[in-house]
Amino acid sequence: MARSALLNVMTQAAMKAGRSLIRDFGEVQNLQVSMKGPADFVSNADRRAEEIVFQELSRVRPDWGFVMEERGTVEGRDPQHRWIVDPLDGTTNFLHGIPMFAVSIALERDGQLVAGVILNPAMDELYTAEKGGGAFLNDRRIRVAARKTLPEALFGTGIPFLGRGDHAGFLYELRQIMGETSGVRRMGAAALDLAYVAAGRLDGFWEEALQPWDVAAGAVLVREAGGFLSGLTGEKFDHMRGDIACGNEFMHKALVDQLKKARAQRRRASAPAAETPAAD
Repeated sequence: MARSALLNVMTQAAMKAGRSLIRDFGEVQNLQVSMKGPADFVSNADRRAEEIVFQELSRVRPDWGFVMEERGTVEGRDPQHRWIVDPLDGTTNFLHGIPMFAVSIALERDGQLVAGVILNPAMDELYTAEKGGGAFLNDRRIRVAARKTLPEALFGTGIPFLGRGDHAGFLYELRQIMGETSGVRRMGAAALDLAYVAAGRLDGFWEEALQPWDVAAGAVLVREAGGFLSGLTGEKFDHMRGDIACGNEFMHKALVDQLKKARAQRRRASAPAAETPAAD
């Protein structure tokens, strides 16, 4: 495939950061690890990878801003463009020696996502997509899966972890979807979950309360692979909000319908019991 100049820049930044991560992955037990919140680890590897991406992209487009996991928002002189970057999605996997982690880079233009790159350096898998140009895995065109019925579907999700998320609500969702499908997987890296939907490995994915850097690049991939995205109950997808449900046209609708059913079940379970009329 012939990549645009911008996609080449993004790819080169991701691959350079990926090489740094692989070196650190080989020394994972020696990493200096700090904590910025319950079960939310930050490693030296994470910070090094982010610095590499920041420097590489700033060198080529010095006026563009950033939204980054560690640095936060960096304002640029060009208000139309900004990079959305997760230098190490799947930090907990990384720190436990599990090769399911990724560098994720997206480009936002005038508030719209126009390009995305996701690299899993441990598996040498590079996912790329640009608006109107299709989605690719290692230069091979990818499409969302063609399955149309829930019993044959495999979905991905993210499980709320210590100190974050609505655990009770998620269990209603999981119970509902497990009862209708062939299975549910929790990979531990939302960027890769979305890349797997784009590649047809998963039929759909849902999760709430994600960050922009978790979903931005993956959203471009899913759309360019022929998929559909929304919020959890079908509202318009907003990468800055972070709630996401996606799949092909059929699976996306079926997934949203199941999530709505799960929420209705929870409302019924939470409703106060009707009082028994007093006897005369």
